[in-house]
Amino acid sequence: MNNFSLTNEVAVITGGGTGLGLGMARAFVEAGARVVLVGRRVEPLQVACAELGAAATFRAHDVADFAAAPALLADVESQVGPVTILVNNAGVHLKKPVAEVTEKEISCQMDIHVLGAHALSRAAYALMKPRGKGSIIFIASMASLFGVPLVGAYAAAKTAMLGLMRTMAVEWAPHGVRVNAIAPGWIETDITRGAVLGDPARLQRILQRTPMGRMGQPDDVAGAAVFLCAPAAKFITGVVLPVDGGVSMGF
Repeated sequence: MNNFSLTNEVAVITGGGTGLGLGMARAFVEAGARVVLVGRRVEPLQVACAELGAAATFRAHDVADFAAAPALLADVESQVGPVTILVNNAGVHLKKPVAEVTEKEISCQMDIHVLGAHALSRAAYALMKPRGKGSIIFIASMASLFGVPLVGAYAAAKTAMLGLMRTMAVEWAPHGVRVNAIAPGWIETDITRGAVLGDPARLQRILQRTPMGRMGQPDDVAGAAVFLCAPAAKFITGVVLPVDGGVSMGF
């Protein structure tokens, strides 16, 4: 089981106070890592850290503050330890017909999902490269794999994220830094529950579209993240791993 251990690892997880980020934080702590949760709102981060215990701390940070990324990671290194894992999970959603999407709305999506993730990944790489070790994960989406109605701006950003991930993977692999992505399907979080509980027809369409016939749980994504960061995945880089109950390959 040492192949799946994260003992002595320090993981920075953006959007770590709720949803998928918190699910990954739980799994990382269980696997032996120390985690630093990053988000804009302090209260959810405090609540999450209280649940996770002594292995967790947090930093208030807006990933769209690109210039602050190096200072954030330098602070984590000085207070917690060398950063060995970065999970680019922070995101913002937009549901709107693509013909009505404005340039400002697309720019907002790109700032969070692409430019913000790039700034943190670049800062993390600068620290990981001299040590010859590191793992960076991007949280993509089904919308980065196939067309999904009403999420054009979000899909554009998540698709661009995968292009960035692949280039980082091939450029940074010689220096021991692995870069991968997870593409969650419909996962049962507070956000998705709010979106579908009042819309039985939409929920039914989701379940019919999912070969496994159910929504996923945050720990489904968390397990994939632990694997990709663990020694078991030491020869894996540049992949997009769907965690979707078969959505991306089913009919």
